[in-house]
Amino acid sequence: MFKEREILTSLQPFFNSPEAVFITGMRRTGKTTLLKYLYTKYESKNKLFMDLENPINRKYFESDNYEKIKSSLEILGLDFNANKIAIFLDEIQYFKSLPSIVKYFIDTYKVKFYLTGPIHYYSRKQFDESLAGRKVIFDLYPLTFREFLRFKGKKLNPPTSNNGSISKPIFDVLSTMFEEYILFGGFPEVVLKKTIEEKKHALEDIFASFFKFEVVQFSSYRKSEAIRDLMLLLMKKSCQRIDIQKISHELNISRATTYEYLRFLEDSYFIKTIRPFQSNHALEIRKAARVYICDSGLINQFTRVPEEYLFQNAVFQNLQAKGTLQYYERKSGAGIHFIVEENKGFHVVLHPSRSDLQRIKRLASEINLDDFSLLAKHYSDFEEVDYAFMI
Repeated sequence: MFKEREILTSLQPFFNSPEAVFITGMRRTGKTTLLKYLYTKYESKNKLFMDLENPINRKYFESDNYEKIKSSLEILGLDFNANKIAIFLDEIQYFKSLPSIVKYFIDTYKVKFYLTGPIHYYSRKQFDESLAGRKVIFDLYPLTFREFLRFKGKKLNPPTSNNGSISKPIFDVLSTMFEEYILFGGFPEVVLKKTIEEKKHALEDIFASFFKFEVVQFSSYRKSEAIRDLMLLLMKKSCQRIDIQKISHELNISRATTYEYLRFLEDSYFIKTIRPFQSNHALEIRKAARVYICDSGLINQFTRVPEEYLFQNAVFQNLQAKGTLQYYERKSGAGIHFIVEENKGFHVVLHPSRSDLQRIKRLASEINLDDFSLLAKHYSDFEEVDYAFMI
């Protein structure tokens, strides 16, 4: 049974538009499941679903003569004389020249395309140039906490702000669920597993799958073990600023190689780097980016980090789909963990205090941030405090 994802709201306006819809993101986040759902919902029988991981399916596109490709697709049942025709292609990274083929069929036959795959395989620049003005791209991430509750079958709808509305019993129920979310993350298959051992095994498999396909099979890097070690090191350093020199020394690789590997891991959605918020305040830090991991469950499975970092990474997972993220920090160390789209701040604490509230108000005022929240993990009597499960 398909469980709806929040991304469907963003996809809805493009169901009947001419652009190709490209769904990309980290491996095992549910791209194939979503594509199959969109296929069943497409209001036409003149449609085709193909998994390009299957070499037989790739063969239909292996021609420089695109009209021959058209003939092959007609044999498979498509009518190019009809008004409404759609092709759903899964795992497009297996066919490098596909963007130009998609462009041809959009321009010549007004075919609607739905595509999935990691965009880094083509490079975003190449993909943008090949399909300029003909595609929309959507990132699919691990589940948010609200999606997590839906997948768990919990009929709970957390409020979006506290204002004294969260009683201790309600908090305890939601907090217990959020603790599971922190420890095991939001990969759909992990969430649906019943036992702790099954969840741990699934997380091991997700890491192994990412390394096997993204690093070993599809990248051109010879020293794959260095990328593996970097992945493990970055999980230890989640929520912290990146020290390129220190990482290079620890892994015995050059600074240039370190930068290249970091770009690769970010392009393939394993990590996300967050830059400092730029304002005119003289005391802010304008230096290194902070790094976050795609899923807190992976961090918890492969390393041990302080409770506040694991919690903060889980908050990041719920914010990343909301827009561009930045952080603000002064030389004193005081700061705001997340600023979304330069207009709303979120600071994360385990046990909130009155001084925490005063500090975020002062910092928000310094950078002219009118909308901000203090997000706590543990229960508080302060009505001004919000909780991570409200995001």
